[in-house]
Amino acid sequence: MPAIDWSQCPAVESVPDRVSGAWVFRGTRLPVATVIENLEDLSIEEVMEQFDVSREQIAAVLEFVAQSLKAPVPPVPADAHSL
Repeated sequence: MPAIDWSQCPAVESVPDRVSGAWVFRGTRLPVATVIENLEDLSIEEVMEQFDVSREQIAAVLEFVAQSLKAPVPPVPADAHSL
């Protein structure tokens, strides 16, 4: 699975001197990875309450991830060597 290009998501940003440049929700210090990881065990409402993030912010990131996963994967060149 290809890596997600977070630079194309308007809901997040990476600032070198903020949280070591991690992708965070725009205007916050909350890493996107923290929310995604916690959605495995918590409801959206619980994540919103625990991390002070809005439903719209979560929805924007999840929609971006879903759209990214639908993007076509470029074909592997026929002469590529397997590891």
